[in-house]
Amino acid sequence: MEFSSFYRSTAHILVAFLVNQGATASVAGDIAQETMEKAYQRWQEIDNPPAWVHTVASRALVRHLTDAREEALDPVPEPTALLPRPEEAAEWESRQVILQALRTLPPRQRQVMAWRLSDYTPAEIAEQLGITPNAVSASLKKARRAILAHLARGEEDPHARPGY
Repeated sequence: MEFSSFYRSTAHILVAFLVNQGATASVAGDIAQETMEKAYQRWQEIDNPPAWVHTVASRALVRHLTDAREEALDPVPEPTALLPRPEEAAEWESRQVILQALRTLPPRQRQVMAWRLSDYTPAEIAEQLGITPNAVSASLKKARRAILAHLARGEEDPHARPGY
């Protein structure tokens, strides 16, 4: 597969994958871009490019989320060309019920669900994350239960906005 074709077909998927794991759109875009640069540099040695970029991006996000640097109080959102319609990113993100539910999950459950939402099987997820398939299955089961509970609470909330 030619790199430019891979980039065009995968960059926006990678951004969504990172957002599903807890990144803001601008952070997801930055990490996806940096990951794609690394992939380009190592293109000839990568056996499974989709899994490789998901793994590298996921690890970069974990490093970013655990970094103890101070952040500005009012960050200015930056559009990114990696999103199909950058001007609609904030609106898209705020309307996604699944993102709201994913935000309630512990980090490992959220990470495993993000991989699953990117169409990876539990066995593939286990291989990429270096954990057992049973651990992946357990995390998926707990995550699904938590998401269903979150969605049920949202339906019972009289202050919930329509369409959410």
